[in-house]
Amino acid sequence: MSTESNTSQQPIQKHPNRTVAQRIIPIFDHSDKPNSSRMPTFIRQALTDKTHFASTAASVHGNKLVTVCEEAHCPNQNECWNRGTATFMLLGDTCTRACGFCAVKTGQPEKVDLSEPVRIAQAVAEMALDFVVLTSVNRDELPDGGAGIFAETFIELRKMNAAIGVEFLTPDFRNCQEKAVDIVTQALEVAASSERAFSLIWGHNIETVPSLYKEVRKGSKYERSLDMLRLAGEVTGVQTKSSIILGLGETENEVYQVMQDLRANQVNRIALGQYLRPTRYHLPVKEYLSLEQFSVYEVMAEELGFSWVKSGPMVRSSYHAED
Repeated sequence: MSTESNTSQQPIQKHPNRTVAQRIIPIFDHSDKPNSSRMPTFIRQALTDKTHFASTAASVHGNKLVTVCEEAHCPNQNECWNRGTATFMLLGDTCTRACGFCAVKTGQPEKVDLSEPVRIAQAVAEMALDFVVLTSVNRDELPDGGAGIFAETFIELRKMNAAIGVEFLTPDFRNCQEKAVDIVTQALEVAASSERAFSLIWGHNIETVPSLYKEVRKGSKYERSLDMLRLAGEVTGVQTKSSIILGLGETENEVYQVMQDLRANQVNRIALGQYLRPTRYHLPVKEYLSLEQFSVYEVMAEELGFSWVKSGPMVRSSYHAED
């Protein structure tokens, strides 16, 4: 996500007495653009008992970890944390790009914390997870785009549990895709040397259709994301996955073309969900899709040969990823 701005607002200087939230000013402002309509009543967050929420929070916060659940204002946080699972976000809470749909803050990230992989493994052990989703902010300033932390975290998780399933949800590794893939491949070779079976899903979200990239995903390129998925799909033992957020102004034909492009680039799994505006500063919802339309997309994806399909209003890229 680039740091291009749609307003004259600029990030203010850090001050030691201010919280992170107080230090951040949005670098874009779409607040003058209303949503297309009121949110349909069928879009509901799941109401669940607070079964594991407190213990999940304790493991995450006690190990000083960041989750996409909190940073991206995910509407499924209560459900997932009550189930005792979370999506860990590597490399801090500050992204070097500024996508118009994303609630993760933009700015100059802190120095990479090399102890993070060990703390992730500790939290996973405390939560007794047998499947883990790891994502990250974009770190375009790093020579490897942050791939080394993904690799080290995978190795630490395998040390803790040789049978654990892992899903990477990586950025596009702008300017260093081949290097990043090599780094991850080496980690997989270390895992394979233990003579234990391992499972790795490598996800990268295409997010939207090509015609909307300049508005929705500034700093990203559709073709670069496809290249990332193709390279990941060429790694032995890896299944690839992507996600599309809907309701930003795309057409059905455009979504179908994206699905075709994903299949042509070795993507096996797909998630399709409704875009929900995280704040008034973010892009407006152009359309709330009907449940019938989500069913249409599900059938399309299955007919194109995706082996794993999730399609529905509350679906997110890591939602029920362990299924």
